[in-house]
Amino acid sequence: MDPVTSIRPLLAVAVAGLAALAILLLNNREKLRDVVSPLAAIAMFAIVVSMAPTVLAGGTVDLRLFEILPGIDFAFRVDALGMVFATVSSLLWIVAAIYSIGYMRHLNEHAQTRFFACFATSLAAAVGGAFSANLFTLVIFYEVLSLVTYPLVYHHEDEEGWAGSRKYLVYLMGASKSVLLAALALTYHIAGSLDFVAGGLLAGVDASPALLTVVYFCYLFGFAKAAVMPMHAWLPAAMVAPTPVSALLHAVAVVKMGVFCVLRVVFHIFGTGLVDGLGLGIATAYLVSFTILMASIYALTRDDLKARLAYSTVSQLSYIVLGAVLLSPVAMVGGILHIAAHAFSKITLFFCAGSIYCASGKRNISDMAGIGRRLPWTMGAFFVGSLSMIGVPPTAGFVSKWYLALGSVEAGDIAFLIVILVSSVLNAAYFLPVSYVAFFGTSSQESPATVREIPMMTVPLVATAILSVLMGVFPDYFLALAQGVVR
Repeated sequence: MDPVTSIRPLLAVAVAGLAALAILLLNNREKLRDVVSPLAAIAMFAIVVSMAPTVLAGGTVDLRLFEILPGIDFAFRVDALGMVFATVSSLLWIVAAIYSIGYMRHLNEHAQTRFFACFATSLAAAVGGAFSANLFTLVIFYEVLSLVTYPLVYHHEDEEGWAGSRKYLVYLMGASKSVLLAALALTYHIAGSLDFVAGGLLAGVDASPALLTVVYFCYLFGFAKAAVMPMHAWLPAAMVAPTPVSALLHAVAVVKMGVFCVLRVVFHIFGTGLVDGLGLGIATAYLVSFTILMASIYALTRDDLKARLAYSTVSQLSYIVLGAVLLSPVAMVGGILHIAAHAFSKITLFFCAGSIYCASGKRNISDMAGIGRRLPWTMGAFFVGSLSMIGVPPTAGFVSKWYLALGSVEAGDIAFLIVILVSSVLNAAYFLPVSYVAFFGTSSQESPATVREIPMMTVPLVATAILSVLMGVFPDYFLALAQGVVR
């Protein structure tokens, strides 16, 4: 199918960018300002899904804006992998925008205009990255995302906030300004281009295996948002941000941008054939398996709910990379599906953590005994999100983990099947006690009657819990896109 030339990829990015500008201009008109984000999110989602029929039919939607250097354009291309990321990001922005309004109003947070403007710009960067036609365009949006989320991390402007935001920026910008920049320069030197190519841009190039291996690992660690150990420490540190930002960082835009970039490198810069030929797939699989298990063990030791969710995210992201580098078509489908499954489930869990904090002021799991009786909708949604992260049917997490498990068998790597099974047990060990304590725990200090659901926060978190189940029951859309990537 011939590529379709359209301005829609640019419009999807521009909607969020213009929303950020409108938010800044409406600084003194709070009610009108707060309406901008949900409306822009709906518009962005409509533009994104309008391109889905073309992509599902095996085509692409292209838009070339201008040339930077010979072989390097600033350009967009909407393909199956980009559509997975963009659909998830634009859809979840709708519920996140509504949730954020409830959260910020309930706590009477300061600098709300800055918050909503940066939030909108981060979604523009995420969708721009999803629709990038080459590494140059992708890295531009990757860097914009790092910079624009920095004010969100230091939002509280206290000592803890500044410390967490410094670590956030040092890890992300430090990695991109060193090893990632080196990888880009070497790729351009070797191939004369930075375009994403089916089968791999570097497949068949005249370059030494040692050099290609160095370039590969520069990408793997340079895209630090993927949080592969040891480039993970920024992620728990960023938990100082308001909960809607944590949801953005850990479920939608930031971490998904990281693993999305890694998948682009595996599929469209190196290609699965070259990754296999250099032995990079098995090496990466062992590395991310270590991350999966160690991050799960770290999560078990955390009493702070957001910290436990943060280390869970470190672990879950590596499922996505594992699926890609197992190089089995079924495993690759499972890794891509986990982008959406993790997003729907983890944003639910973070929304619930924020709802608990706003309603009761509690952060630690040990303090939440019996809170489920006061916040039944919130803790019910948390239980659903937990089941999905564990991989229990009929949730989204079951579908992605099922494909990952089958793919590890198909690849003949039973060790990685064991990693998936053991990590799922660990998931249950650190998620289920939260629900048990909330519903069945007893405390000498019963939750006061003033602890109750906050509707503007409860509705979005219930909606995302429902999405986690709906994707498990009706995975066809994301499954078709994932299969389109590996064909």
